[in-house]
Amino acid sequence: MRCPRCQGLDDKVLQSRLSQDGKAIRRRRQCERCSHRFTTYERIEEIVPVVVKKDGRREPFDAAKLVAGVRTACGKRPVGEEQIEALKDAIVQDIQARWDREVPSSYIGEKVMEGLHRLDQVAYVRFASVYREFKDVSEFMDEIKGLKRARKPRR
Repeated sequence: MRCPRCQGLDDKVLQSRLSQDGKAIRRRRQCERCSHRFTTYERIEEIVPVVVKKDGRREPFDAAKLVAGVRTACGKRPVGEEQIEALKDAIVQDIQARWDREVPSSYIGEKVMEGLHRLDQVAYVRFASVYREFKDVSEFMDEIKGLKRARKPRR
């Protein structure tokens, strides 16, 4: 590790500990040349696949874009920010576990819809109407009828 003050390459680690979230190791170091103390963090490099869009375009996965879409669907609904973040985290973990280099945008959309279906059915229908590109009210009504059928208790 290069010293930020003198650019020396020799240092010693004085202290190591887990960060608050447990996703990094915080290390206090001291430069052997100038005795300057500094902190470094060691994290796992998270590689998220490239998203393959419906038209074949490829773009880097952007968790902020996913969260923005979910927030829009959940607007003025009783869904908390921590629930939205938990949904995002679950989807990101699922993508990282299942896909190496590329993930279809359709897979991400379906995962968002599954999560919203559990969180809030109004948000689910809002998201589905945009994601599935409903052309008219009948498609909207069909989705709502499907939700009503799924909610009815079976005897």
